[in-house]
Amino acid sequence: MKRRALLLGFLLLPTAARARTTKQASKKQSARPAPKPAPPAPAVRSSAGLQPLKEAKTQLVDFNASPFPYRGFIPGTNKPFLDVRDGKRRGHTTLRGDICWEDTTYSDRRSLLYLPAGFNPELPSLIVMFLHGQGATLERDVMQRQGVPRQVSESGKNVALVAPQLAVDAADSSAGNFWRPGHFAAYIDEAAERLMRLYGDKRAGPRFNAAPVVIISYSGGYLSTAYALERGGAVYRVKGVILMDSLYGDEDKFAGWAAARRQLGFLLSAYTDSTRDDNAALQNMLAKRRIRYVSALPPSLAPGTMAFVSCGGADLHGDFVTRAWTADPVKQALSMIPGYEQTIPSKPEPPARAKKRV
Repeated sequence: MKRRALLLGFLLLPTAARARTTKQASKKQSARPAPKPAPPAPAVRSSAGLQPLKEAKTQLVDFNASPFPYRGFIPGTNKPFLDVRDGKRRGHTTLRGDICWEDTTYSDRRSLLYLPAGFNPELPSLIVMFLHGQGATLERDVMQRQGVPRQVSESGKNVALVAPQLAVDAADSSAGNFWRPGHFAAYIDEAAERLMRLYGDKRAGPRFNAAPVVIISYSGGYLSTAYALERGGAVYRVKGVILMDSLYGDEDKFAGWAAARRQLGFLLSAYTDSTRDDNAALQNMLAKRRIRYVSALPPSLAPGTMAFVSCGGADLHGDFVTRAWTADPVKQALSMIPGYEQTIPSKPEPPARAKKRV
């Protein structure tokens, strides 16, 4: 998608000439016509008008590019996603054999949008996409129980948050439209436009359109993340991936992304015993591709960082977004990304010169 560049500048206004007293002109001398006033300069709004938000802004809004409803097939099969009928109702049979109905589980088009107080599109910014796990809703879990907007705010980073509703309060990790090639890119493009509207100034649009994306995936969000990385159509936008006990398969898709972005992106996978074997499988794939990784929390999430952090037993899984290797791990992980501060760091004053002795 072509991006339009926002051309910014100041117009130089003409200064008024000083009035001068002249002698009365001779009758023989023809009077010169008064010069026509210069036309008023068109008003140009400078980018300096983009200001940090005084208060946080939150919105739950329907997306056209939402993950659901989804009327396609399950990837790699000829099986339609909605494979059950009961009169006019249509449903999906999960891997556990349960039936989840479209009208109650796969029809919520909403996404959570959040801009923290102090967010300033004038400064370098990130779009964080949070993909929730099974049995979750945006209001009850992402916003309240896990406190994702709060953790984003407390990170101190210039971050805009977007979180799509996946399967509503169900034991299902289906990716829906994220299974479709290019759909992740369409979703991010729509998110950028809606974040611009939430901010309230269309001049911020190009900034959101160009902002790199960090995907944070918890638990069952791994499947949407995997397909977004493999066929989402916006790999160049993804600056980093943070997995919160969120690797239950499709390791090859994560390894492929890491190979493509090995010097440009970062990967942090924090896990419990629940996903220990899957993380080991991904580590082996990285090693075969000669991609270096560390098995400890790195000092920062700089480009090229690939890190795996073991956090303990599977009993931690349910509260992993608020209690992993530390309390509020989303907050800490975001704070480890270099740059993207909400305020412009002040330049150090030059050292004072010693006075010469007379």
